[in-house]
Amino acid sequence: MFLEAGPCAPLFEPMEKILFDSHTHLNNDTLTEEERAVQAQEIEDSQVKYICDIGFDMPSSRLAVEHANKYPWCYAVVGMHPHDSKDMTEEGMEELRRMSEDPKVVAIGEIGLDFHYDLSPRDDQRYWFRRQIRLANELAMPIVVHSREADRECMDILIEEGAFSDERKKLFADGTPHVDIHCYSGSAEFSKEYHKLGAVLGVDGPLTYKNNRKTVEVVETVPIESLLIETDAPYLTPVPFRGKQNKSQYVEYVARKIAEIKGLTYEEVAEITLNNAKKFYGID
Repeated sequence: MFLEAGPCAPLFEPMEKILFDSHTHLNNDTLTEEERAVQAQEIEDSQVKYICDIGFDMPSSRLAVEHANKYPWCYAVVGMHPHDSKDMTEEGMEELRRMSEDPKVVAIGEIGLDFHYDLSPRDDQRYWFRRQIRLANELAMPIVVHSREADRECMDILIEEGAFSDERKKLFADGTPHVDIHCYSGSAEFSKEYHKLGAVLGVDGPLTYKNNRKTVEVVETVPIESLLIETDAPYLTPVPFRGKQNKSQYVEYVARKIAEIKGLTYEEVAEITLNNAKKFYGID
């Protein structure tokens, strides 16, 4: 849209920043530094106001912190993914603790269980999942959870380790436990259990896939105040870009699909989910 002409007026209105990609991987090890720089510029030129760069092992967690301190619109989440839990050490735990002192680090994650690929022994996954929950409790930090084909056990561990306890809720001004089930893939019925516990659910590109009625039912079931929008880029690319590399700006299409399902405008969904993510991560 053109602005009214004037001696100092820009040619175009600046693009309104209304989206928060609450879970992405600008730190992904498949990207070159040049590709990251291009994607960072694309984010700056898009409607995305903030991203969270999510660690999945020690190198990616370090890089997420580096990105968060380089870009004002970027925040970092640090942790060891279940795929890589076989490589976790006590020294790694101490490094996570140190990294979490950085003011741009806003959560511990992504941590959890993945019984689909089983890239790490299940006992290793369970052990380090529990240890990282305890670290998040100790540091009063939000938790970003990866759960695949392990829904009930993942929830049970979160409950057993106090992730939804009254003690944890007291750590946060809003009285909620600040637990995010990233890329939620469970049933609508199971999502009700998480909602009762106080968790938020991350919704990604698969919501836009033609035959994914399951996630549509989740979005129909869960109040929008308990949803975060995310890309998990470079994975899970939404329609109409499915089959190509995902990018943070494509979170727009997740928001548009939620708007369609909920009977809201795109702008309403963008504003609500932006505020949801800011509240969850404690960003003013």
